[in-house]
Amino acid sequence: MTVHEVDVLMIGAGPANLALAVALEECGRSGAARGAMILEQHEDVKWQRNLMLPWARSQVSYVKDLVTLRNPRSRFSFLNFMHERGELDEFVNLGTFNPFRWQVSAYLQWVADSLEQVRVRYQARAERILPIHSESGAVLGFTVPLSDGDTVLCRDLVVGGGRDAHVPEVFRGLPAERVVHSTEYSTRVDATAKLARPGKPLRPVVVGGAQSAAEMFMALHQHAPGSSPTMLIRSIALKDYQTSKFVNELFYPSFVDEFYAMTDEVRAKVLGEMHLTNYAGLAAPFLEELYTMIYRQKMLGEPVSTIRGLTEVVGARTEPAAGGEEVVLDVRDLKRGGVEHVRCDAVFLGTGFDQRMPSMVRELAEAIGLDEVTVNRQYRADLGEDAHGALYLQGVNEATHGISDSLISVLAQRSAEIAGDIVERRGPGTGPDGGRRKSGDSVVVAA
Repeated sequence: MTVHEVDVLMIGAGPANLALAVALEECGRSGAARGAMILEQHEDVKWQRNLMLPWARSQVSYVKDLVTLRNPRSRFSFLNFMHERGELDEFVNLGTFNPFRWQVSAYLQWVADSLEQVRVRYQARAERILPIHSESGAVLGFTVPLSDGDTVLCRDLVVGGGRDAHVPEVFRGLPAERVVHSTEYSTRVDATAKLARPGKPLRPVVVGGAQSAAEMFMALHQHAPGSSPTMLIRSIALKDYQTSKFVNELFYPSFVDEFYAMTDEVRAKVLGEMHLTNYAGLAAPFLEELYTMIYRQKMLGEPVSTIRGLTEVVGARTEPAAGGEEVVLDVRDLKRGGVEHVRCDAVFLGTGFDQRMPSMVRELAEAIGLDEVTVNRQYRADLGEDAHGALYLQGVNEATHGISDSLISVLAQRSAEIAGDIVERRGPGTGPDGGRRKSGDSVVVAA
């Protein structure tokens, strides 16, 4: 086992932490980035790794990359990435602001490879996070045991791995091999397709009415040949996102200040009204593709895939069937009130994410003794007035910083704010206590 000490440790090499890494390198403060490390549990960087579908596009403009809205001259811009690959002319000729998802993913890997000071450590999964306390009880930093047996000690910690996948209670009793969340789709779809009855195509059911569910619904036609997927949604029909330019102004980085200054009651009202700008909706061009696909199936006499609105799954179980077993879903028709049985081989969940803080953060809060996790305007958690170490949370602060907090839209500016706070707090030393430990004050590391 090796123990590594760094000033700033970032968990997850996704857009949020890569943007912060670039901001640290560009902040102009000597040494600000050299003491920083990103942990990535996989062997490479991928954006939406398990929905890396060849036709899927980013729903956000490439101008809202990791840097441009903060520093339009940055060498880390998406356009410079395309230029260095010799693909800029072809991309410009597409006439779109929305690159393919695999292009954005390649851009993120390029950024990670282009960092000169911040280190990226791959295949390093954080098992948990434990606080380092002084004898007086102040949080000096954190210890992060890794899956390979090493341990990283840091003063400042940034959690940017996103929220935990949400699996509704009704599906939790099903065998694991029969339930696939959208965050697992590409990894598991081939194995799941083999659950079909002998000599029959897979019978998949997709649950959810947002973009991830619809993408799985579309992709299953290719990954489970011959199948006719059924999609179950609670709303009356699939809807597109609210994308008016007036509404989009609420995704300006400057709106974060305005939102943060609101009362809790007004924030809740704003979030409710903005729900369809990002949740329970689809990009309009993709809606057209889905509708056209089903129309084509009908006109050509092919097996027709089904999208059923106003339905709710109220029960789920497995029952014996020819060749093995099958999943039986109890589905309530919200229009008529009756319940019917839908038989399938596997359930694909586009049910989004747990809106609580990530489990790793909740466990850390318990270890520190925090009743709740709150962050200031600079995304720094309140660890007490005497804390020398800092915990920054990215992508999970919608309640205080607005609906854009989980999106790419504010990455560039948010990274500048966090980097600025890190630099401002930076002490003369390095290591988990930043050189601020009082003389004679011993360190207590949780085991």
